[in-house]
Amino acid sequence: MPVVTLSSEDRARIAAAIHAAEKRTSGEIVCVLAGRSSDATGLPILIAALVALLEPWLLVHFTRLPVAEILLLQAATFVLLLLFLGLAPVRVALVPAATRRALAHRAAMEQFTLRDVSRTKDRTGILIFVSLAERYVRIVADEGIASRVPQAEWQQAVEALVAHMRDGRIADGFVAAIGRCADVLAAHFPPVDGRHDELPDRIYLI
Repeated sequence: MPVVTLSSEDRARIAAAIHAAEKRTSGEIVCVLAGRSSDATGLPILIAALVALLEPWLLVHFTRLPVAEILLLQAATFVLLLLFLGLAPVRVALVPAATRRALAHRAAMEQFTLRDVSRTKDRTGILIFVSLAERYVRIVADEGIASRVPQAEWQQAVEALVAHMRDGRIADGFVAAIGRCADVLAAHFPPVDGRHDELPDRIYLI
């Protein structure tokens, strides 16, 4: 899975947005940005090998090329196909859309656990997860929130994030989504006196 980058200024803006949002609620917000969640590394090799294996039979049947040239063409076909199919956008496109979405969802749930979102005292953490290659956005709420907040209430945050991503403004999308999530959380989980910040105010890039 490739590592994506955001400028230090953008990361600071997102961290500040999380910090400001958590002043309005007892909930916790964690953000993760992934380059991609699905990785068909072996598929380009398999396709290139199958085509290269089939090619000599076709050339023998339809041409009079000498064996040496056929073998050379076979090797060239394998290398060129492997280079083309190995390109990240092509490799991702080889995976069916439903599979890509399922893999992105699995990655979101893994990050939910890995970033300790489920370990807050009152189970009031949420994860804002984005996987760029799959164009996948998901807000995952811990059970303390999910039991009181329908998933549909996060839709405005998702739409804000998607709209900004469509224009290439990833950091703006996260800031907007964090603000929308803060509105939802503040309505159901107001601030608690003496509450300590349980999770880091930052975005994780994977």
